[in-house]
Amino acid sequence: MSNQDHILIVDDDRDIRTLLAGYLEKQGLRCTAAADGREMRAALESHRIDLIVLDIMMPGEDGLTLCRNLRASDSPNANTPVLMLTARGEDMDRIIGLEMGADDYLPKPFVPRELYARARAILRRARALPPNMAAAPATQGRELHFARWRLDTVARHLIDQDGTIVALSGAEFRILSIFLAHPQKILSRDQLMELTQGREADVFDRSIDLLISRVRQRLNDNAREPAIIKTVRNEGYVLACEVTQAGAAP
Repeated sequence: MSNQDHILIVDDDRDIRTLLAGYLEKQGLRCTAAADGREMRAALESHRIDLIVLDIMMPGEDGLTLCRNLRASDSPNANTPVLMLTARGEDMDRIIGLEMGADDYLPKPFVPRELYARARAILRRARALPPNMAAAPATQGRELHFARWRLDTVARHLIDQDGTIVALSGAEFRILSIFLAHPQKILSRDQLMELTQGREADVFDRSIDLLISRVRQRLNDNAREPAIIKTVRNEGYVLACEVTQAGAAP
Protein backbone atom coordinates (compact mmCIF):
# COMPACT_ATOMS: atom_id res chain seq x y z
CA MET A 1 0.00 0.00 0.00
CA SER A 2 1.44 3.33 -1.04
CA ASN A 3 1.16 6.48 1.02
CA GLN A 4 -0.34 8.03 -2.12
CA ASP A 5 -3.32 5.68 -2.02
CA HIS A 6 -6.62 7.52 -1.79
CA ILE A 7 -9.44 5.81 0.14
CA LEU A 8 -13.09 6.81 -0.27
CA ILE A 9 -15.20 5.99 2.80
CA VAL A 10 -18.94 5.82 2.06
CA ASP A 11 -21.08 5.45 5.19
CA ASP A 12 -24.10 7.36 6.46
CA ASP A 13 -22.76 7.12 10.05
CA ARG A 14 -20.69 10.24 10.70
CA ASP A 15 -18.89 8.67 13.66
CA ILE A 16 -17.71 5.73 11.55
CA ARG A 17 -16.55 8.05 8.75
CA THR A 18 -14.62 10.19 11.21
CA LEU A 19 -13.09 7.20 13.01
CA LEU A 20 -11.94 5.45 9.83
CA ALA A 21 -10.65 8.58 8.14
CA GLY A 22 -8.70 9.58 11.23
CA TYR A 23 -7.14 6.15 11.63
CA LEU A 24 -6.23 5.69 7.96
CA GLU A 25 -4.78 9.18 7.72
CA LYS A 26 -2.54 8.35 10.69
CA GLN A 27 -1.21 5.49 8.54
CA GLY A 28 -0.18 8.10 5.96
CA LEU A 29 -3.11 7.58 3.59
CA ARG A 30 -5.35 10.14 1.96
CA CYS A 31 -9.06 9.85 2.77
CA THR A 32 -12.29 11.33 1.46
CA ALA A 33 -15.59 10.69 3.21
CA ALA A 34 -19.07 10.51 1.67
CA ALA A 35 -22.41 10.17 3.44
CA ASP A 36 -24.42 8.84 0.49
CA GLY A 37 -24.41 7.93 -3.19
CA ARG A 38 -24.54 11.54 -4.38
CA GLU A 39 -21.42 12.45 -2.41
CA MET A 40 -19.75 9.22 -3.51
CA ARG A 41 -20.27 10.03 -7.21
CA ALA A 42 -19.03 13.58 -6.68
CA ALA A 43 -15.86 12.29 -5.01
CA LEU A 44 -15.24 9.79 -7.83
CA GLU A 45 -15.58 12.55 -10.39
CA SER A 46 -13.24 14.89 -8.49
CA HIS A 47 -10.50 12.51 -7.33
CA ARG A 48 -8.52 9.46 -8.39
CA ILE A 49 -9.77 6.88 -5.89
CA ASP A 50 -7.79 3.68 -5.27
CA LEU A 51 -10.26 1.90 -2.96
CA ILE A 52 -13.87 2.43 -1.90
CA VAL A 53 -14.94 1.37 1.60
CA LEU A 54 -18.70 1.02 1.13
CA ASP A 55 -21.34 0.35 3.76
CA ILE A 56 -24.29 -1.81 2.69
CA MET A 57 -26.91 -0.46 5.08
CA MET A 58 -27.57 3.12 4.03
CA PRO A 59 -30.88 4.96 3.50
CA GLY A 60 -31.87 5.75 -0.07
CA GLU A 61 -29.33 4.14 -2.37
CA ASP A 62 -27.81 1.32 -0.35
CA GLY A 63 -24.30 -0.07 -0.82
CA LEU A 64 -25.43 -2.96 -2.98
CA THR A 65 -27.12 -0.62 -5.44
CA LEU A 66 -24.13 1.71 -5.52
CA CYS A 67 -21.72 -1.16 -6.12
CA ARG A 68 -23.87 -2.64 -8.88
CA ASN A 69 -24.23 0.72 -10.63
CA LEU A 70 -20.51 1.38 -10.33
CA ARG A 71 -19.61 -1.94 -11.95
CA ALA A 72 -22.17 -1.42 -14.72
CA SER A 73 -20.92 2.07 -15.58
CA ASP A 74 -18.45 2.95 -18.32
CA SER A 75 -16.57 5.42 -16.09
CA PRO A 76 -12.84 5.13 -15.31
CA ASN A 77 -13.86 4.09 -11.80
CA ALA A 78 -15.88 1.03 -12.89
CA ASN A 79 -13.11 -1.35 -11.76
CA THR A 80 -12.08 0.50 -8.60
CA PRO A 81 -11.75 -2.07 -5.78
CA VAL A 82 -14.61 -2.12 -3.26
CA LEU A 83 -14.41 -3.28 0.36
CA MET A 84 -17.99 -3.84 1.53
CA LEU A 85 -19.02 -3.30 5.15
CA THR A 86 -21.75 -5.74 6.19
CA ALA A 87 -23.76 -6.42 9.33
CA ARG A 88 -22.34 -9.34 11.29
CA GLY A 89 -24.20 -12.55 10.54
CA GLU A 90 -25.89 -11.17 7.42
CA ASP A 91 -24.58 -13.84 5.06
CA MET A 92 -27.05 -12.91 2.32
CA ASP A 93 -25.76 -9.32 2.21
CA ARG A 94 -22.21 -10.63 1.94
CA ILE A 95 -23.11 -13.04 -0.86
CA ILE A 96 -25.08 -10.46 -2.82
CA GLY A 97 -22.29 -7.92 -2.31
CA LEU A 98 -19.76 -10.29 -3.86
CA GLU A 99 -22.15 -11.02 -6.70
CA MET A 100 -22.49 -7.27 -7.34
CA GLY A 101 -18.73 -6.98 -7.74
CA ALA A 102 -17.31 -6.23 -4.28
CA ASP A 103 -13.71 -7.38 -3.86
CA ASP A 104 -13.97 -8.31 -0.20
CA TYR A 105 -16.21 -7.76 2.80
CA LEU A 106 -15.77 -6.91 6.47
CA PRO A 107 -18.51 -7.56 9.04
CA LYS A 108 -19.42 -4.92 11.61
CA PRO A 109 -18.37 -4.29 14.31
CA PHE A 110 -14.69 -4.23 13.39
CA VAL A 111 -11.52 -2.52 14.53
CA PRO A 112 -9.88 0.00 12.18
CA ARG A 113 -6.66 -2.00 12.19
CA GLU A 114 -8.44 -4.95 10.58
CA LEU A 115 -9.97 -2.72 7.91
CA TYR A 116 -6.54 -1.27 7.19
CA ALA A 117 -5.09 -4.78 6.78
CA ARG A 118 -7.91 -5.80 4.42
CA ALA A 119 -7.54 -2.59 2.41
CA ARG A 120 -3.79 -3.08 2.14
CA ALA A 121 -4.28 -6.64 0.86
CA ILE A 122 -6.88 -5.56 -1.72
CA LEU A 123 -4.66 -2.80 -3.08
CA ARG A 124 -1.63 -5.10 -3.19
CA ARG A 125 -3.60 -7.70 -5.16
CA ALA A 126 -5.09 -5.07 -7.46
CA ARG A 127 -1.62 -4.03 -8.56
CA ALA A 128 -0.02 -7.46 -8.74
CA LEU A 129 -0.05 -9.68 -11.82
CA PRO A 130 0.38 -13.44 -11.49
CA PRO A 131 4.09 -14.45 -11.68
CA ASN A 132 3.83 -15.96 -15.17
CA MET A 133 2.31 -12.74 -16.51
CA ALA A 134 4.69 -10.42 -14.69
CA ALA A 135 7.67 -12.25 -16.17
CA ALA A 136 6.43 -11.87 -19.76
CA PRO A 137 7.91 -9.12 -21.93
CA ALA A 138 5.71 -6.05 -22.07
CA THR A 139 5.37 -6.34 -25.84
CA GLN A 140 3.98 -9.86 -25.53
CA GLY A 141 2.15 -9.87 -22.23
CA ARG A 142 -0.72 -7.48 -22.88
CA GLU A 143 -3.14 -10.14 -24.16
CA LEU A 144 -3.62 -13.75 -23.15
CA HIS A 145 -5.58 -16.00 -25.54
CA PHE A 146 -7.65 -18.97 -24.35
CA ALA A 147 -10.64 -20.85 -25.76
CA ARG A 148 -12.51 -18.23 -27.81
CA TRP A 149 -11.40 -15.35 -25.61
CA ARG A 150 -8.65 -12.79 -25.06
CA LEU A 151 -7.82 -11.19 -21.71
CA ASP A 152 -6.37 -7.70 -21.97
CA THR A 153 -4.09 -7.55 -18.90
CA VAL A 154 -3.63 -3.79 -19.14
CA ALA A 155 -7.24 -2.67 -19.64
CA ARG A 156 -8.36 -5.65 -17.50
CA HIS A 157 -11.26 -6.77 -19.66
CA LEU A 158 -12.24 -9.70 -21.84
CA ILE A 159 -12.61 -9.63 -25.61
CA ASP A 160 -14.66 -12.29 -27.40
CA GLN A 161 -14.03 -13.70 -30.86
CA ASP A 162 -16.23 -10.99 -32.42
CA GLY A 163 -14.26 -8.20 -30.73
CA THR A 164 -16.92 -7.44 -28.12
CA ILE A 165 -15.48 -6.14 -24.85
CA VAL A 166 -16.72 -7.70 -21.60
CA ALA A 167 -15.97 -5.71 -18.43
CA LEU A 168 -14.60 -7.45 -15.35
CA SER A 169 -14.60 -6.40 -11.73
CA GLY A 170 -11.26 -6.35 -9.93
CA ALA A 171 -11.99 -9.65 -8.19
CA GLU A 172 -13.11 -11.31 -11.44
CA PHE A 173 -9.96 -10.14 -13.21
CA ARG A 174 -7.70 -11.46 -10.46
CA ILE A 175 -9.21 -14.92 -10.24
CA LEU A 176 -9.28 -15.33 -14.02
CA SER A 177 -5.64 -14.16 -14.17
CA ILE A 178 -4.71 -16.82 -11.64
CA PHE A 179 -6.34 -19.55 -13.72
CA LEU A 180 -4.61 -18.28 -16.86
CA ALA A 181 -1.27 -18.28 -15.07
CA HIS A 182 -1.82 -21.92 -14.09
CA PRO A 183 -3.69 -23.57 -16.99
CA GLN A 184 -4.71 -27.22 -16.66
CA LYS A 185 -3.66 -27.23 -13.01
CA ILE A 186 -6.17 -28.00 -10.26
CA LEU A 187 -6.44 -25.14 -7.78
CA SER A 188 -8.19 -25.72 -4.46
CA ARG A 189 -10.63 -23.28 -2.89
CA ASP A 190 -8.05 -22.62 -0.14
CA GLN A 191 -5.39 -21.74 -2.72
CA LEU A 192 -7.77 -19.49 -4.63
CA MET A 193 -8.91 -17.75 -1.44
CA GLU A 194 -5.33 -17.08 -0.40
CA LEU A 195 -4.34 -15.81 -3.87
CA THR A 196 -7.37 -13.59 -4.37
CA GLN A 197 -8.29 -12.44 -0.87
CA GLY A 198 -5.14 -13.03 1.15
CA ARG A 199 -6.79 -15.21 3.77
CA GLU A 200 -7.74 -18.80 4.46
CA ALA A 201 -11.12 -20.09 3.35
CA ASP A 202 -13.79 -20.71 5.96
CA VAL A 203 -15.79 -23.90 5.50
CA PHE A 204 -18.94 -21.78 5.10
CA ASP A 205 -17.34 -19.10 2.92
CA ARG A 206 -18.63 -19.49 -0.64
CA SER A 207 -17.11 -16.31 -2.05
CA ILE A 208 -14.71 -18.24 -4.33
CA ASP A 209 -17.57 -20.30 -5.72
CA LEU A 210 -19.55 -17.11 -6.35
CA LEU A 211 -16.58 -15.48 -8.09
CA ILE A 212 -16.10 -18.49 -10.35
CA SER A 213 -19.81 -18.53 -11.11
CA ARG A 214 -19.61 -14.87 -12.15
CA VAL A 215 -16.54 -15.46 -14.32
CA ARG A 216 -18.29 -18.41 -16.00
CA GLN A 217 -21.19 -16.10 -16.80
CA ARG A 218 -18.79 -13.58 -18.36
CA LEU A 219 -17.29 -16.40 -20.46
CA ASN A 220 -20.70 -17.84 -21.41
CA ASP A 221 -19.43 -21.07 -19.88
CA ASN A 222 -22.33 -23.45 -19.24
CA ALA A 223 -22.78 -23.64 -15.47
CA ARG A 224 -23.98 -27.27 -15.57
CA GLU A 225 -21.32 -28.52 -17.98
CA PRO A 226 -18.56 -25.88 -18.05
CA ALA A 227 -15.92 -26.31 -20.75
CA ILE A 228 -13.45 -23.60 -19.70
CA ILE A 229 -13.34 -23.54 -15.88
CA LYS A 230 -14.25 -27.03 -14.71
CA THR A 231 -15.08 -28.24 -11.23
CA VAL A 232 -12.98 -31.13 -9.94
CA ARG A 233 -15.02 -32.81 -7.25
CA ASN A 234 -13.49 -32.68 -3.76
CA GLU A 235 -10.37 -30.97 -5.15
CA GLY A 236 -11.17 -27.56 -6.63
CA TYR A 237 -11.26 -25.98 -10.08
CA VAL A 238 -9.17 -26.18 -13.24
CA LEU A 239 -8.81 -24.07 -16.39
CA ALA A 240 -9.30 -26.83 -18.98
CA CYS A 241 -7.75 -25.13 -22.01
CA GLU A 242 -4.41 -23.92 -23.31
CA VAL A 243 -3.25 -20.32 -22.84
CA THR A 244 -1.02 -18.38 -25.23
CA GLN A 245 0.32 -14.84 -25.21
CA ALA A 246 -0.22 -12.40 -28.04
CA GLY A 247 2.77 -12.58 -30.33
CA ALA A 248 4.00 -15.85 -28.81
CA ALA A 249 4.27 -19.07 -30.76
CA PRO A 250 1.16 -21.25 -30.30
